[in-house]
Amino acid sequence: MDGWIVVVDDDMANLKVAGRVLSRNGMRVSALKSGKALLDFLKENRPNLILLDIAMPEMDGFETKRRLNEMDDEISQIPVIFLTANDDEDSEKTGLALGAMDFIRKPFVPEVLVLRVSHIVEMVRLQKNLAGEVEKKTEENRKLFVHVVQSLADAIDAKDSYTNGHSGRVAEYSREIAKRCGYSETRQTDVYMMGLLHDVGKIGVPDDVINKPSRLNNEEFEKIKRHPAMGSQILYNIEEMPELAIGARWHHEKYDGTGYPDGLKGSEIPEEARIIAVADAYDAMTSNRSYRDIMPQEKVKEEILKGAGKQFDPKFANIMVEMIDEDTEYKMKEKRNEK
Repeated sequence: MDGWIVVVDDDMANLKVAGRVLSRNGMRVSALKSGKALLDFLKENRPNLILLDIAMPEMDGFETKRRLNEMDDEISQIPVIFLTANDDEDSEKTGLALGAMDFIRKPFVPEVLVLRVSHIVEMVRLQKNLAGEVEKKTEENRKLFVHVVQSLADAIDAKDSYTNGHSGRVAEYSREIAKRCGYSETRQTDVYMMGLLHDVGKIGVPDDVINKPSRLNNEEFEKIKRHPAMGSQILYNIEEMPELAIGARWHHEKYDGTGYPDGLKGSEIPEEARIIAVADAYDAMTSNRSYRDIMPQEKVKEEILKGAGKQFDPKFANIMVEMIDEDTEYKMKEKRNEK
């Protein structure tokens, strides 16, 4: 039986008995004489199980467990079995309420000690294996979902002959901005997928409007302006990830409140949508259009700076400018004419 067990008891005789019994059954045992010693020990060590005496001077077992519960997850989730010479219900209720896995009565019955410790160690091992499998399956499902979203984004872009790869580039720029903001990898992926689907509402816009080779008139522009609301309606129905609708609905809002469809202002606009708004505008300027070529990089930078505080959240506009400054060879742009 494998396992690293820490036994905490102020009675040296109990430490010796527990250590001898558990060691004979293939377990690694560390013996400590106080709750304080345990807290110090856990600064550098991560045992599989703690056997914790309740009746100890200075800091009893209950107070020690309370301190453990306040520590980070890696420590607070180490299973604890209380050791007690008493047989009262109040102690058992208190211990279980604090998160104890079990109680072992003293003096120890060797067979009972080994069985209970073995069962807890094995149960924790199985729980960790199960958690690992669940995490693995969740990640597999997430990757599959991303692939589906990427395929849908490609279908959206295919509808517009002038925006080849637009959604993918907006997603990549958005993820990079999120990364530089310190977002977790999971949240970066969420922003990436929101970016991929920010234009999904264009599915409901007539092809002749989307592919018009000249600037749109007012009536046509009103039709285009409907795509954020249509996109959010489509994506909100995805129960597993309703937040996908954020980017679709609000990527055309402006920081000063003059955007659409809801005229949100400043922090009223979800942060992810503010990120996508900058990335979307950047890609629009660095892509070929029927009425113009890719804009010069300095002009793009100038427009981003000009829009900070008006069209864009200044924080994300400044990050976009940093990315532009680092792109000395102007690689962040549509590659269509370079193929």
